[in-house]
Amino acid sequence: QVQVVESGGGLVQAGGSLRLSCVASGSIVSISAMDWYRQAPGKQREFVASEGRFIISRDNAKNTVYLQMNSLKPEDTAVYYCNARVLSPYTYRYDDYWGQGTQVTVSS
Repeated sequence: QVQVVESGGGLVQAGGSLRLSCVASGSIVSISAMDWYRQAPGKQREFVASEGRFIISRDNAKNTVYLQMNSLKPEDTAVYYCNARVLSPYTYRYDDYWGQGTQVTVSS
């Protein structure tokens, strides 16, 4: 089994910053990718790229990925999800695992 857990969400005023963390644990041989997605109310889940106000970094030794969000805007309000592509020791294939999500709310 693989667990993916996000943390760091919360309520922040427009212009503020938040840092999200995501840790993968369990039966892991290796991780080929750890990515962030977000889903706003009434919208489809979308990929979050590391660019501009959002910076993604990864600590491979800790199976952890971070999302630093700066100059937040109300339209950044969403549930932020982490996806880890994990090589299983049982099947030796890569499978995708999702976390439960962490809510980010940006007030104007």
